Amino acid sequence: MPHFFRHLNGAGWLLRAAARLQGSARSALWSLLAGWVGLAPAAPLVLDGAHGPRQLDGAALARHAQARDIDVPRDVAYQRPMRYRAVPLAVVLRELGLDPGDTLEAVALDGFVAQLPGALVLAQAPGQPQPWLAIEPDGAPWPALPGKAASAGPFYIVWPHDAGVRSEQWPYAVARLNVRAAPGQRWPQIAVAAQVPAGDRLRRGQSLFVMQCMVCHRMNGGGDAQVGPDLNLPLNPTEYFQPQALRQLVRNPASVRQWPTQGMPGFGPEQISDAELDDLLAYLAHMAGQRKVATP
Repeated sequence: MPHFFRHLNGAGWLLRAAARLQGSARSALWSLLAGWVGLAPAAPLVLDGAHGPRQLDGAALARHAQARDIDVPRDVAYQRPMRYRAVPLAVVLRELGLDPGDTLEAVALDGFVAQLPGALVLAQAPGQPQPWLAIEPDGAPWPALPGKAASAGPFYIVWPHDAGVRSEQWPYAVARLNVRAAPGQRWPQIAVAAQVPAGDRLRRGQSLFVMQCMVCHRMNGGGDAQVGPDLNLPLNPTEYFQPQALRQLVRNPASVRQWPTQGMPGFGPEQISDAELDDLLAYLAHMAGQRKVATP
């Protein structure tokens, strides 16, 4: 609002004109005035689910009957305690028509795409983590993220009680939520060979890849992320990194190679355990022998 008042003297004739108009003409002039003085409307959240495409207004979500101010003691994006105006993600999931067997795809403004299992985000049993959709206030942006120029807005999926939730399951800068099939069904080319038994470390590695890596990377062309390189095309990292160097790349990328636009974070043992890293690297090595791209 202070920015608005700085423009009142110059916009006085528009204000007086708007006050005299009625109906759609008045609304149109107010919209013109808001755009002229920099009062952009709240960002919409775009949805694509069982009920078809639609949009939810951020300001309306912030006023929802179930919206409240919540504290997040261990915020993954900001790496410190944060407080947000938020609504239970379940409110939005009802609009999407998400089922437990579906995948919630969160598409961010910066090209990151998170794949969240429907069973995880829909869980309601006592003791299970509950996701909330934090809403960046119109005209009062959150602070810039550590090492970045932008905030985590306009929307950010947070877990106030985050037991069992992976770091990449906190998607921020979210602009769109989609209901999709499970990644292995949607992109068969990311799957391990059919003869690999259930519960094998290769299947565990595939699941970890979907949770932690597909937010940035593709596999054999499968995936929607637009940030990092494909991890099997044209070559797999296990084919050009020594095993210890590849482990170090996952743990601390900047210690292996650096470039001006480097964005990959390090994944410490609290995010990917040593045993899980073994599974992930086994999956990558396996996929080097499964180089394929699904035919359109």
